[in-house]
Amino acid sequence: MPIPKLAQGFEKAGSIARQRYKMAEKITPRETDYSQWYIDIVLNAKLADYSPVKGSMVIRPRGYAIWERIRDEFDRRFKETGHSNAYFPLLIPMSFLQKEAEHVEGFAPELAVVTHGGGEELEEPYCIRPTSETIIWSMYKNWIQSWRDLPLLINQWANVLRWEKRTRLFLRTSEFLWQEGHTAHETEAEAVEETLKMLEVYRDVVERYLCIPVIPGVKSETEKFAGAVRTYTIEAMVQDKKALQAGTSHFLGQNFAKAFDVKYQTREGTLDYVWATSWGVSTRLVGAVIMTHSDDKGLVLPPAIAPEEVVIVPIYKNESKAAVMEYAGKIFSQLKDLGLRVVLDDDDSSSPGWKFAEWEMRGTPVRLEIGPRDMQNGKAVMVRRDNGEKTVIDAAQAGEKVKETLAFIQTSLYEKAKAFRMANTKPVANREELLAFFGAEGMGTADAQGGFAEALWCGSAECEAELKAQTKATLRCMPLDRQENISGTCALCGAPAKHRAIFARNY
Repeated sequence: MPIPKLAQGFEKAGSIARQRYKMAEKITPRETDYSQWYIDIVLNAKLADYSPVKGSMVIRPRGYAIWERIRDEFDRRFKETGHSNAYFPLLIPMSFLQKEAEHVEGFAPELAVVTHGGGEELEEPYCIRPTSETIIWSMYKNWIQSWRDLPLLINQWANVLRWEKRTRLFLRTSEFLWQEGHTAHETEAEAVEETLKMLEVYRDVVERYLCIPVIPGVKSETEKFAGAVRTYTIEAMVQDKKALQAGTSHFLGQNFAKAFDVKYQTREGTLDYVWATSWGVSTRLVGAVIMTHSDDKGLVLPPAIAPEEVVIVPIYKNESKAAVMEYAGKIFSQLKDLGLRVVLDDDDSSSPGWKFAEWEMRGTPVRLEIGPRDMQNGKAVMVRRDNGEKTVIDAAQAGEKVKETLAFIQTSLYEKAKAFRMANTKPVANREELLAFFGAEGMGTADAQGGFAEALWCGSAECEAELKAQTKATLRCMPLDRQENISGTCALCGAPAKHRAIFARNY
């Protein structure tokens, strides 16, 4: 007996639901185990995988495509601000790192050292670069003689190796990809201006392109980069309310110039050491995107960095396949002609329900569903990945509607993340409130909120260390726009306050 059309509809809907449920089973809910949820998304969205090399990862094509889009946007901004790309050696003589005492002390626990090459013991050990200040400044000594050689504005895209004890895909791995800018300047003022300029480039790209709101600020002496005079940072909050350092820009003063004797002839004819900066962002930004935007169905991507902005999923039976595919092909061409990154999923081996769940897992911002009835009516069903909203649109206006929706998604993701951060940022007045906020033992642990605690601070490293010991929270930054009119006492020790600071647990 033929199945009534209504029953067929229920059967189809049930099949799609079952397919989605099976896909969802792959993802541990955030509320159950946030850390496992994150790993499940990385693995199931096929962004990266564990490698045979302990602590290192394999970035899969989809993960690398996301990194490429992030990388290309930063690279464009660097070149717009006058920087050029270069490349320096992977191996750094151990003696170079030892020239800057604070630098080598800061990186010593993370160094990987090469002692043999070509079957013979090397005369001097080499370190696999944890960062490139020393090898670059050894070259700058040969390239800089006069003020006419300045500023020198160089960026490097490279891999680095830091022997991490505890690793997590994208967020913290022994080997990772990044860019590191290294610049040399005539004056202190120029170097500070460069440091802050690049911090602003980072903030702008991360907020507008990755839709991650950040707090620009300066690090404490305890948290600054080894070898820097001052370290500036952009700090993000992810969905478990922890902080994530999304990028850093360092004012190095004359430290590395003195270590490598890089002097230049001034305009007045005297000799002086050059002033320096360095700055970097890494593949950890892919992890930041996942942790900021994704949900229990899988990855959620801002359109700007998605490998594809739109996927078209045709729905047909054998007798309607040719017509539906032709109709879908026309919409595909329309979107392609508008410059959109679009995919037509014509895989016959998978059901529509499986495809819907798979593209949700992958984080594609917009899905167009097209069946025989849509074709007959000149329509398509548009589904937003970020909120699941479905809209029936005219096929003739598909390009316009999709572009408009992509812009809405880009804005919406940023605003949602910003609202979350604001809702989980709290002014904290005193020690008791600060300890309770992070759930220190015996201090209202059951009511602990977590998130960003904004408090006055005296500038003491002892206060930082005590808070970290009791709560595992650290001073993330002193916000650049919140340092005027400081009056009051340190929330930790009661001494006169010098700064307003953000405290949080972090990755």
